[in-house]
Amino acid sequence: PFQIVPFCGHIKGGMRPGKKILVMGIVDLNPESFGISLTCGESEDPPADVAIELKAVFTDRQFVRNSCVAGEWGEEQSSIPYFPFIPDQPFRVEILCEHPRFRIFVDGHQLFDFYHRIETLSAIDTIKINGDLQLTKLG
Repeated sequence: PFQIVPFCGHIKGGMRPGKKILVMGIVDLNPESFGISLTCGESEDPPADVAIELKAVFTDRQFVRNSCVAGEWGEEQSSIPYFPFIPDQPFRVEILCEHPRFRIFVDGHQLFDFYHRIETLSAIDTIKINGDLQLTKLG
């Protein structure tokens, strides 16, 4: 039972230190990119603040992250030790919320940290997923 992509779901109670978001899926056969965002609400207009957007770009083998506060995108971060996603293969992304940062794990390996740019963690209450993947599990 796959979830439909693009997916938008509610994070009960919002984020807080110690809370973990799990995204499991399978990359499409010929992927270009996919994205996972944690946002403050679902509003499109004005756009909801994005606490963290993770975007896997297969053409560049990059896994970039950024945030958008009050309509302004911040500085993009892209350094990774390796590119963890493989076309047509399953993956497991975990976003662990800590007091100063999000910590991102892929398939159990810590890949990078992203320091909070939105201080009110409890306002981060929506997860959005789109792009070239099938979602198998969210938790």
